Amino acid sequence: MKLFIDECLSSELVQRAIARGHEETTSVVYRGLAGTQDWTLVPIVVAGDYTLVTKNSVDFRGAADEPGEKGLYKDVELHPGLICLNGPTGMDLDLQLELFDVALDEIDRLDDDLINKCLEVTLIANDEQERIEITLYELPTI
Repeated sequence: MKLFIDECLSSELVQRAIARGHEETTSVVYRGLAGTQDWTLVPIVVAGDYTLVTKNSVDFRGAADEPGEKGLYKDVELHPGLICLNGPTGMDLDLQLELFDVALDEIDRLDDDLINKCLEVTLIANDEQERIEITLYELPTI
């Protein structure tokens, strides 16, 4: 799977993905696209057959309770997938890598690709506990 790391995430995720067998992984920064608006980035990612990895989930999939209702992927009829890493604002590198490793593990477990799907890896934290939730669904929803 070809992964494209959004600039809101560390470029260290590129090296992690390559080490895990996703040799064609790149990023907004590596491609010289820093500062590119999200709506301009989507056609570039789709045309390159990249699965986008981002923490700007709402921008791409819409609201969590209505994915595909809004967001930049709502009108994309065919795309190679979206991976959303959901954590607190200001998520540090360690947490980015932890959530990304969970996403990579899930990709390894899937017998299928992520075409027209969204894989979300979310840190759920409250006073009593922390856990990571994995959600996979069709996007856009039909």
